[in-house]
Amino acid sequence: MSEAQSESEALTNARAVVEALLYASGKPSSVERLAEAAELPIDEVAAALDALEAEYAAAGRGIRLDRVAGGVRIVSRPEHDEPVRRLLGMDGKTKLTMAALETLAIVAYRQPVTAPEIAELRGVGSASSIRTLLDRKLITTAGRKEVVGTPFLYKTTKEFLVHFGLSDLSELPKPEELEALYGIETGGAPDSSQTELFPAEEPAEAREPEAETQAAAEEAGAEAEEAQQPETVRAEDERR
Repeated sequence: MSEAQSESEALTNARAVVEALLYASGKPSSVERLAEAAELPIDEVAAALDALEAEYAAAGRGIRLDRVAGGVRIVSRPEHDEPVRRLLGMDGKTKLTMAALETLAIVAYRQPVTAPEIAELRGVGSASSIRTLLDRKLITTAGRKEVVGTPFLYKTTKEFLVHFGLSDLSELPKPEELEALYGIETGGAPDSSQTELFPAEEPAEAREPEAETQAAAEEAGAEAEEAQQPETVRAEDERR
C-alpha cells in the first residue's frame, strides 16, 4: 500500500469516528476533546472535521457542521427549520419577550453587570427577565459586586453562544455594525419614518420673528394703558 493510500484510509477512518462522536454528543465539542475520545492526533481530527464540513456543504444535504462556542457540532440546515420544529413540538412558546431580549443584550455587552445597573439602563425593573434568562441558562451569576448590598453580577453562558451561533463574545456585532445593519447614518438627514426623540433647538433666526411679535404686543399694551390714564384722572375729578 502506498503512502498516499495509507493517508487516505487514515483520514476516512478518522472522519467516520469523529462523525460518530459528533452525532452522539449533540452539543459542541472541542477538537481536543474529540481527539481524546477518538485517541487520535489533533491534526488528524482537524483534517477529519474539514473533510466533514466540505461534505456537508454539498447540495442536497440536510445537515451541516457548526463551529460554535469554542467547539464543533452537527446541526440541521436552516432551510429545514420548520419541519424540524414541528417534529420536536416547538410551537414558538420558547421565544424570549422583548424585555428579556433587552436585558440579555445589556448583560452581553456590559458583563459582568448587576440587576440595579440593568434596571438603570432599561429604566424599568428587570427581575422577571433576569429569572427567565437564568431559567433558560442564557446567563449565570458571576459573583457579587463589592458595593453596598453586594448585588449579584451576571454574565452570559456557553449556552448563550450556542443559542446565537457565536464562537466567542468577540463575534458580537459592534455598535457601528448595528448602525449599518439598521440603516442609521449619524450626522445625516433623519429618516421620516423614525420618531425624532430629541429635536434640535430652533435656530436664532427662526426665533426672532416670534420675539419681535411679543415685543410689539407688549408695546401696544403699554400704549393702551397710558391712553386710559387721563380718563381715569377725569373720572376721579368729577367724583370729587
